[in-house]
Amino acid sequence: MSISNESLYLRSNYAKYAAKFVPFAPETFKAFSEFNKLALQDGALSGKFKELIAIAVAHATGCPYCIDIHVTTGHKLQLTKEEIFEAIAVSALVKGYSAFYHGVNALNALRDDRDDELYSRSNLTGIEQFEPINEQLYTSVLEFRRNVLAGQVVSSLEKALIAVAIAHITGCAYSIEDFTVLAQQEGAAIEEIAETILVATALKAGSALAHRVNAYSAFIREDENNS
Repeated sequence: MSISNESLYLRSNYAKYAAKFVPFAPETFKAFSEFNKLALQDGALSGKFKELIAIAVAHATGCPYCIDIHVTTGHKLQLTKEEIFEAIAVSALVKGYSAFYHGVNALNALRDDRDDELYSRSNLTGIEQFEPINEQLYTSVLEFRRNVLAGQVVSSLEKALIAVAIAHITGCAYSIEDFTVLAQQEGAAIEEIAETILVATALKAGSALAHRVNAYSAFIREDENNS
């Protein structure tokens, strides 16, 4: 198969370039590698479930290297296509819900008496203001949430934890509030919440780090063009 040299994402490039920057910051790369290993190892949550969280987070960050690596690892740990798809659906839901929740801020911006406070916990109930504007659309968003978060192959507790991870990727205060409360209601322990957040942290940072492959490729190509 011929591949255009214009491609910015090649699976083979990761193996080819991933280690190239390491000699220039060895201690920092080592520290991240150790953190990543710790974040994904067995703890309050199993390493297998953490890989499922990692897959969901990789779809939230959109990093193709992370998706490839963690789906491959998850497959080795015997995660099924059904589990992976349900995790991806939670990722899609929470990313979408973060935008949906910010609609409250849009409605507040239209008010003549709007407050100086842009984020308030009480704003969460304001989402119901969308119902009379377009009941069918509002109801369909709520139905999507119910369908995605319902326990199926992946349990409702596990889905709530995945939602917490994605909420930390979106950085939406409303989503963090909502899905953390949901996870607690589903029976999540504080240790499980903590480990979930650390997996999200590792994957969000790992996404940026994985893209060093592109940076190295661009750097050496420019060097070659100038030589």
